[in-house]
Amino acid sequence: MSTKVNIGIIGAGRIGRLHAEHLALRIPEANVLAVADVRLEAAERCAADFQIPLAVRDHREIMENPDIEAVVICSSTDTHLQMIEEAAAAGKHIFCEKPIGFDLAGIDRALKAVEEAGVKLQIGFNRRFDPSFKRARELVASGKIGTPHIVRITSRDPEPPPIEYIKVSGGIFLDMTIHDFDMARYLIDDEVIEVYVIGGVMIDPEIGKAGDLDTAITTLRYAGGAIGAIDNSRKAVYGYDQRVEVFGSEGMVVVSNRTPDTAVYSDDQGVHSSLPLFFFMERYTESYIAEMRAFIECIQQDKTPPVTGMDGRIPVVMGYAAKKSYEENRPVKLSEIEEAVQ
Repeated sequence: MSTKVNIGIIGAGRIGRLHAEHLALRIPEANVLAVADVRLEAAERCAADFQIPLAVRDHREIMENPDIEAVVICSSTDTHLQMIEEAAAAGKHIFCEKPIGFDLAGIDRALKAVEEAGVKLQIGFNRRFDPSFKRARELVASGKIGTPHIVRITSRDPEPPPIEYIKVSGGIFLDMTIHDFDMARYLIDDEVIEVYVIGGVMIDPEIGKAGDLDTAITTLRYAGGAIGAIDNSRKAVYGYDQRVEVFGSEGMVVVSNRTPDTAVYSDDQGVHSSLPLFFFMERYTESYIAEMRAFIECIQQDKTPPVTGMDGRIPVVMGYAAKKSYEENRPVKLSEIEEAVQ
């Protein structure tokens, strides 16, 4: 391995703090030099907690710092594309949280800027780095289950996010389901060409008033002939429900929920076990660390990032197709969304 990679973090909210902790304390190949947040107190608290030398309000101080080689963008989604273009212009490698952005034309401009600058860009779809999901993909890729026929993905949160967040999130398909759209592609290494959605507001009427759904089922049609289904809920009373299944001509692979322990207690009332881990920060700790290690490694070894800018763009197209499908109550081909961008 080469020397450490000097990092600047933009955004010191929940996900920014998580990445700061991992980069500063758990990934020795990274050297975090600065953290920026429009709320200076958040940046200062993050810097103090994780021994980061500099906390600033203006992210441009990170962009203009010649010692910083790479930026980790954890600011609000509506700033992602601006940050990517600024980082590319500054010659810095880029890790950007999902979604890459809301505007497809803007995404294309940002990806062009990255390509022209010759810097790395990795998008934060951390579930690809989960050991169980990664093993499922390996089994599919090796032919263990034969030809994939059905992909099933369950993703249910333990609690809905705040209404104010929902209003600016881009909606369930670009905020929550976008992870599942990425997993749908990742698990069988095939592209989805058409989606059809049914959904509703079954948890909180305020979510509906905000113009969003809290419950949805999305069916998928793949280019290779497989079909899929994603089911989402904003509230599962028993915890964070994250499961996948790939069924094929020669077998099946299933990934079940993770629990704090594997003890099972049986008595005359039934068989009892622990509830799933409560939320994403607990469920996906290993994957968050692994994705950051992969980002540092791709810089050190001059490799293509494992989750590219195009990997970030395609789930956004899928999200818009899903939204259109729900609104128009019909299957929507992804090509319809692409044609609208032309």
